[in-house]
Amino acid sequence: MSAMLLYYITDRLRFAGNESARRERLLVTIAAAAQAGVDYVQLRERDLNARDLASLAGEAVQAVQEGNHCSCRPAEAPRTRFMINSRTDVALAVGADGVHLPSGDLAPREVRALWSKSAQASLPGGKLHPIVASSCHTAAEVRLAEANGADFAVFAPVFEKSTFPARKGAGLAALREACCGLLAVPGTECICPCGMPVLALGGVTLENARTCLEAGAAGVAGIRLFQDPDVREAVARLRG
Repeated sequence: MSAMLLYYITDRLRFAGNESARRERLLVTIAAAAQAGVDYVQLRERDLNARDLASLAGEAVQAVQEGNHCSCRPAEAPRTRFMINSRTDVALAVGADGVHLPSGDLAPREVRALWSKSAQASLPGGKLHPIVASSCHTAAEVRLAEANGADFAVFAPVFEKSTFPARKGAGLAALREACCGLLAVPGTECICPCGMPVLALGGVTLENARTCLEAGAAGVAGIRLFQDPDVREAVARLRG
């Protein structure tokens, strides 16, 4: 089995303290995630307006860069990529690696066209080839995201979320279908070529992460998964 992809989604509101303390704690966690070798960090702070999001994103880019260049970082770990939730304009402005598209947002192809036009206009920090991820809730949405040019999908929710007990998870069978199609055999580890990578999100823990890979997921994503424990410890246990 290849190494799982790890996708940290931020939520500074889960940290204690005032806004300044939460922001500082978030930036420390982002830097630590990059130092530990997390593959992707998505800045998701949906309550912030564009100006405040861009300000925080600029600092987060620096935190990721510092983490990527830390001597304590695993030598074999690829560079941590930094994503912005939904806001292509903010991602371009701060030099992010790409955008995560919520369900119902623009199509990946539309984002790439917008990104290319803006980058060619020499918008500060613009990269010509963004990473574009899509949130998906069904196998059909995963297929559509792939057809529209997404680099990978984040499938959610897989498990029931303890903070929202009324929100039922789709389950491992639905994850398996999203990753591998209807021909996957339940009860066996998925080893078929699954095309576009699919990451599992929603109630994923250190204890059940492996079952997501066995269902065909290329990796796992989460907020609490990386923010509640020490992120370095979480990554070490997941990689182990």
